[in-house]
This record gives sequence, C-alpha cells and structure tokens, in this order.
Amino acid sequence: MIIRKELPEVGELVVATVREVYDYGAYLNLDDYGGLEAYLPWSEVTSRWVRSIHDVVKPGHKIVVKVIRVNRKRRQVDVSLKRVTDSERKRKMIEWKRLHKAYKILEIVAQKIGVSFDKIYSDVGKRIEKEYGELMTGLEEIAIRGEEVLKELQIPENYHNTLLNEIKRHVEVKRVKISGILMLRSRHGDGIKRIIEILRSMEHTANKFSEHNVRLNIYLVGSPRYRIEIEGYDYRSLENVLEEVLTHGRKLSEKLGVEFAFNREKR
Repeated sequence: MIIRKELPEVGELVVATVREVYDYGAYLNLDDYGGLEAYLPWSEVTSRWVRSIHDVVKPGHKIVVKVIRVNRKRRQVDVSLKRVTDSERKRKMIEWKRLHKAYKILEIVAQKIGVSFDKIYSDVGKRIEKEYGELMTGLEEIAIRGEEVLKELQIPENYHNTLLNEIKRHVEVKRVKISGILMLRSRHGDGIKRIIEILRSMEHTANKFSEHNVRLNIYLVGSPRYRIEIEGYDYRSLENVLEEVLTHGRKLSEKLGVEFAFNREKR
C-alpha cells in the first residue's frame, strides 16, 4: 500500500473500515492512510431516523465517509457518513477497488521478480499514474496495446515479460459499441456504384483509427438502410470516430449527389 500523504483533506472522500461502534459514535480506520483512526459522531451517521447507530454501522464493514475536520497537530480526523451521496459512494468504491486491484497486480509482479513493492511502484506505478492519471487505466491500456505502452513509458525491460503476463491474467478490458442506421439513396443510373464508394470511403476513414483498436462494421439492413457499428474500448473514442466518419461520408455524398441521413441508436 502506497500512502501518498499522512492526513486527508477536509471534504475528501475516503474508504474506511469500521473498528468499534458505541452509542455516541464509531471509530474507523482509514484504509488509504495506513489505518489512521477517524471518529464518526452519531450526529453524522444518518439523516433518517433510526433506533440505534448499530443499525447503520457494524464492526468490520467498509464504508465511504467524507472528512469534515482535521486536527493536524493531534492527527485527529472526524468524518461524516450522512454527507456522502449514493453517487459519491458508488464512484469512490469503484475507484478504490480499481486501485487495490492494480496494487495487487504490481505486488504479484514484484514478488515474482524479487523486488519490493516500493521499488516497483517507483519504477512502474508512478510512471503509469503520471501518464494516465489512474494506475488501473494505465494497466488496461497495456492490456490493449501490449509492450508498446511499456516502451513509451520507458518502463525498465526487466519488468516487461512478467508485467505483461500478469496483466493478461488479471485485467479484462471489455469492448463497447455504438451504432446507428445510415440512409443512402441515389436516383442516378450508377447509384449503387456511388453508394459503394461512399461506404468504402467511410470504412477507410475509420481504418485510420485502427491503432486505437477501433473497428467499424457496416451491414446492409435493406436498401437504402445500412447499419453502422463501431467497436472499441471507450465511448469517448468511439464518438470521435463516428463523428469523423459521418462528416467524411456526408461531404462525399453531397459531392456525388447521394441523399445522406443518419439516425443514432440508443446504447
């Protein structure tokens, strides 16, 4: 576990393990701060009426709390449970689980290579976080693009094989898809030829993004309707590809005198 700073900041969301529960409040250990003790007052447990604090928090449970007071001299931290929204709790738990999964992968690699966790975090983890902002995001990029990413980040070669093997075993990156129906209609005698030219040109435009593992598929639904599907690993990239493909297709259609319309399907 890497402890980036000794104390959390006021307003910060943290994952904590409930240690002891009393009628007046609960004592927690902040997981990402080396088990630093924090106090959860009864008044900060919930906004709804409950018979007892024991109905809300129990020893051993992991909860997401918000820091409301920090006494740096005494190293005392007070937190709130009721000030955490459902969306904040879900987001924080996802981030926390992703981070600890990434830490576990680095720990396995460190053990197999024979270095300390601090060493592999310094050589690998810090470089990934600097480039991608989040450790797991970087590991997912390595899972997609392989050793190319390690070379770009200048990760020492002695980590490459073991790191790639463990990422392959533990990181599964799901492909996502966006789609829609394309309408192409021509009244020219060689209309079919013109439509094929447009479709092939759109495919060629999408191929420019192959290095980002984006794939375009076009299927005939029934003239003049064609289904477009774009697959990849993140929606933002797919939206950018779709916009460029449609812009190119629309311009070529105007040039060739072909009617062009696109209706986006909901995810």
